[in-house]
Amino acid sequence: MSEAAAATSDTQKMPLLEHLVELRTRLVKSFIAIIILFFVCYFFAENIYGFLVQPLADVMAEEGRQRRLIYTALHEAFFTYIKVSFFAALFLSFPVIAAQFWKFVAPGLYAKEKRALLPYLVLTPILFFTGGAIVYYFIFPLAWKFFLGFESAGLAGGLPIQLEAKVNEYLSLVMRLIFAFGISFQLPILLTLLARVGFTSADGLASKRKYAIVVAFVAAAILTPPDVISQVGLALPIIALYEISIIVVRLIERKKAKQAEADDDPDEETDFNQS
Repeated sequence: MSEAAAATSDTQKMPLLEHLVELRTRLVKSFIAIIILFFVCYFFAENIYGFLVQPLADVMAEEGRQRRLIYTALHEAFFTYIKVSFFAALFLSFPVIAAQFWKFVAPGLYAKEKRALLPYLVLTPILFFTGGAIVYYFIFPLAWKFFLGFESAGLAGGLPIQLEAKVNEYLSLVMRLIFAFGISFQLPILLTLLARVGFTSADGLASKRKYAIVVAFVAAAILTPPDVISQVGLALPIIALYEISIIVVRLIERKKAKQAEADDDPDEETDFNQS
């Protein structure tokens, strides 16, 4: 290999190495943020647990029930607090991770591209927290009432059916639902980004509306417990977000069309002056 070829090869490799180093730096900072938040959350693990279990406690209090959550293994409560702390750390570190992603991507973007992507960076954690708030304040109370409705006093001579929920199972269900709603609320971000790069359009999204509705209910059936309330509670917001995405994509297309017309006008004036 000649010296010129070797120099060219080094020139091509260095940017890639710099990108990999930068990616590693951003991943390390995100990991450090998660670890720090994990220890902070572990210190408040009992408070976080109380917050997550509050919807169930409120439903039971409304019905005059004095209940408890149980654990059946010696290590179950300890690992439940570990899980709660890690879940809370991931949830709270979401804006930090999004910011690190932006810092990794931003240097390679033009100023116009940065202005276009910055709103998505701001909206991503907002939509994520909105999804988590909706499931916590609206879906949980309805779902827990639905599940508790299957308790019975039992027939004469029979045994009653009563809930003795396990700590680990309850918190796993709660965390799965919160993340499912949070991630599902990223749908407008995904669709509008696809529209910006030309992979989809408002008319294309509108024409596939019936398929989107089916996919929404299928996704809700996979991500939520097998009850109608949770599934409908997730499917309906997804469908609403899909419709909002169509409106936003249509606005983006109109803006692009106006920008294209504005770019064409100076050329037309130049041609007219030359003629």
